[in-house]
Amino acid sequence: MAHYQSLHNWNVSPAEAVALQQQFRTQIRIEPLAESPKTIAGCDISFNKFEETVYAGIVVLRLDTLETIEEAGVISTAPFPYIPGLLSFREIPSLLEAWQKLKTEPDVVMFDGHGTAHPRRIGIASHAGLFLNRPTFGCGKSVLVGKYDEPTLERGSWSAMRHYGEVIGAALRTKNKVNPVYVSPGHLIDLETAISLTLQTNGGYRIPEPTRRAHNLVNALRRGERVATT
Repeated sequence: MAHYQSLHNWNVSPAEAVALQQQFRTQIRIEPLAESPKTIAGCDISFNKFEETVYAGIVVLRLDTLETIEEAGVISTAPFPYIPGLLSFREIPSLLEAWQKLKTEPDVVMFDGHGTAHPRRIGIASHAGLFLNRPTFGCGKSVLVGKYDEPTLERGSWSAMRHYGEVIGAALRTKNKVNPVYVSPGHLIDLETAISLTLQTNGGYRIPEPTRRAHNLVNALRRGERVATT
């Protein structure tokens, strides 16, 4: 069973959630990886519109071959309302439940969302990274905060995303002439490594394989085509 450290209660008000973000953002460490990873996990969440049921999934891949090693999926209930900037309080509890079902603890974790590219610099990838105590980063499909110059159209090109003058992430082209993805470090990783891992795990689609496969898993759970991990 994969382990994590419990840092706070999830039964909080929106004001308490913001206070927790302000408290824990000071513990986030943006730094190069201590050692080269061999495995990477992708995490994603799916909801039915106007429902509180959460479909959470994690897929673990070998980094060298992108072979899927393990999957874990859970069906749960959101403990927190939908509030932009506070989505980690809505989504992390179910992902931690899925995390506990893993037999493999991945070396690095990619989230469909943001890390430091967040108004308070503590998006889901950063927040969850503190709980998991391992390198995490975000690879989002849309911008939460920050502005950037459009990168050139070639795969691998990127430009810095800035918010109030601070570099918070990168707009990265993962495929020629497609819209960029938005990469930001979460915890125990730096931006350059997060960009490199995103490109390394790209399988020809706009979205890299870890979160793309997690996305497919949670949608299959939501449609009833897959069952939750026991």
